[in-house]
Amino acid sequence: MGEAVTNSPPARRQKRCINPACAVQFVPQRLGQKVCSYQCGLAIAPANQEKVRKALDQIERQEIKVRKDKLKSVCEFTKEAQIEFNRFIRERDKELPCICCGSYGTDDAWLTGGKWDAGHFLSRGAYPELRFDEDNCHKQLKTCNGGSGKYAAKGRTVAQGYRERLIVKIGQARVDRLEGPNEPKRYTIEDLKAIKALYRAKTRQLKGRAA
Repeated sequence: MGEAVTNSPPARRQKRCINPACAVQFVPQRLGQKVCSYQCGLAIAPANQEKVRKALDQIERQEIKVRKDKLKSVCEFTKEAQIEFNRFIRERDKELPCICCGSYGTDDAWLTGGKWDAGHFLSRGAYPELRFDEDNCHKQLKTCNGGSGKYAAKGRTVAQGYRERLIVKIGQARVDRLEGPNEPKRYTIEDLKAIKALYRAKTRQLKGRAA
């Protein structure tokens, strides 16, 4: 006698989950199954369409951000980190007067972007290793940061006024440390991303304490 012939059902083919936030390949376990799991079935229910749309929008925004980051230069990342660092300095020193002239300025001293800068004692161009050093940056009137400080008429430079008040604020030893010598610093993109995140968090923390 020959062997019995059995007619086994054909193997089910993989399908793509119709939940747009998932879209994985899966093997249906029943006829007409369109989603890979119970959770995906709930996700595409009419009551959850808005949640799905928001999830997709978030994914798209993240993908756009990743693509933009890949096109950014080190200079652009440096600028973004500097913005967050400067914002922190202004928030840290918001109750203090100008580091150069010791005044709060006049009400009509406002210029484009506000009347306060985060001014560096030793310039970012000449001392890039001190660009993000908190001892090297303090709240400063734009007029002083621009070089037309109150000491100019007396034959004293803004830098001299800055240094004298800086010694009073942080002490001679820390000023000596700034004036170096200091190790050169070359910031990577990952360094700059971390600095940006750090000072954004530190600013939020300061504002939270003041609330």
